[in-house]
Formats: sequence, structure tokens, C-alpha cells
Amino acid sequence: MAGELESSKPLSGLLSGLAQKDFHGHPGITEELLRSQLYPEVPAEEFRPFLAKMRGILKSVASADMDFNQLEAFLTAQTKKQGGITSDQAAVISKFWKSHKTKIRESLMNQSRWDSGLRGLSWRIDGKSQSRHSAQIHTPVAIMELEIGKSGQESEFLCLEFDEAKVNQVLKKLSEVEESISTLMQPA
Repeated sequence: MAGELESSKPLSGLLSGLAQKDFHGHPGITEELLRSQLYPEVPAEEFRPFLAKMRGILKSVASADMDFNQLEAFLTAQTKKQGGITSDQAAVISKFWKSHKTKIRESLMNQSRWDSGLRGLSWRIDGKSQSRHSAQIHTPVAIMELEIGKSGQESEFLCLEFDEAKVNQVLKKLSEVEESISTLMQPA
């Protein structure tokens, strides 16, 4: 059994499966699927603790968003720990993390957002062609379209129209925000 759990290809597949299930939200990946496809010779009662150990390691690495130095220190500690992992397994985990870190981090970031985010912004200047007051016809207006949405969901669009006074108010507020940020960024 130990030799079967040492092989790098099935372990790499197991880590990919765990990442798909735990970080990317693919519910079709089950313990039984992983065992039958990657470790068919290993009995379920021996596979479960191994799966739990690998899931725990992967979740620890991902939740800490470990850089490669932290990862190496963590994996070295895991190899020295009683009931830990082998150096071959550590090498496979390290290689996996190096190639999947960005996607897993991005997925975790998307899952942690509560509100929608700005996906796109477009703007243009038009001349007003209709108005209740004839004096306002042909005055310039700024049209801004915001694309708002959560990852994996359809976007919503918000269209805003500003006259010259509103544009000036927005620019003034943006200047105030910029000043506040500059003040906060000054070394103490």
C-alpha cells in the first residue's frame, strides 16, 4: 500500500482533484471517484486517512498563500513529522503548488468576495437631443456605463448620465480621495 501511495502521477492527479473539488467548486469529484481512478488497489479504509492528510496539507498551503520559501519550509517540517509525508510526496506537492498557485488563489479570492465587483467601464460625451427645457438641448452630457458582477455570474449594466456640474462634482470628489490616499501613503 505505501508504495502505491508514493507514485507521483496518481498523487498529482489526487491533488488536482482535491483542488477542483475544494477550491473550484466541482461537486462531481468524490472520494470514491478519486480512489477508483487513481488508487484502485488501495482499500477505502486506507485511502481515507491519506486523502484527509493531502487535503489538510493543500488547504494549509492555500489558506496561507505560501510563497515558495514558505512552502519548502512547511513541506520539510511535514516530512520530519511523525505520520507526515515522504520527500517524494513533498516534491510532488511542491511542483503542483508551483503550477496551480495562481488559479487556486484567484478562486479563493473570488469565493471570498461578498459583493459584486466592477468588470468594465466605458464612457462617452454626447449632446443632449431631448429635454423638458429647450435651453438644455445640445448641452454636453457624459454617459458612463458600468459592468458589474460576480465571477461566474452574468453581468449587470448600470448607465449613468452626468451634466457638466455633476462631472465637476465627481472630479472634485475623486481629487479628495486622491489627496486622502496620498496623505495615508506618506511615511510617518
